[in-house]
Amino acid sequence: MGKTDIDPAEAALPASQRIDAKIAALADWRGETLARIRRLIHEADPEVVETVKWGRVPVWEHSGILTTGETYKSAVKMTFARGAALDDPSGLFNSSLEGNTRRAIDFREGDTIDEPALKALIRAAVALNVSTSRARSARP
Repeated sequence: MGKTDIDPAEAALPASQRIDAKIAALADWRGETLARIRRLIHEADPEVVETVKWGRVPVWEHSGILTTGETYKSAVKMTFARGAALDDPSGLFNSSLEGNTRRAIDFREGDTIDEPALKALIRAAVALNVSTSRARSARP
């Protein structure tokens, strides 16, 4: 199996177990950071749904994709699918700033996470998705 191939047994697991396994396999600051981000997402939106897309990328959804949790050698990247449409008064977005749709936050080893600001950003992403979903369903 190649790097991007997924074991069929792994693919059959629920998304939450696949994310648990990813966090455990990292076994360093990236796993701790991803676990913390995951906890904050659930605190901000208890109705969030966990999925895994594009092979092994954790994804959190509520009326559409809210954010992803990608892990790289030097960063954990939290990409907001519709981040360009969100207000970011705390200036959390520090990556993918040139696009018209997405925005991301790169967390590096030793970074502190502004938990209240991140939870507010997650709630804003939920509100945006829900309002867009309602508008789509209200169309004739």
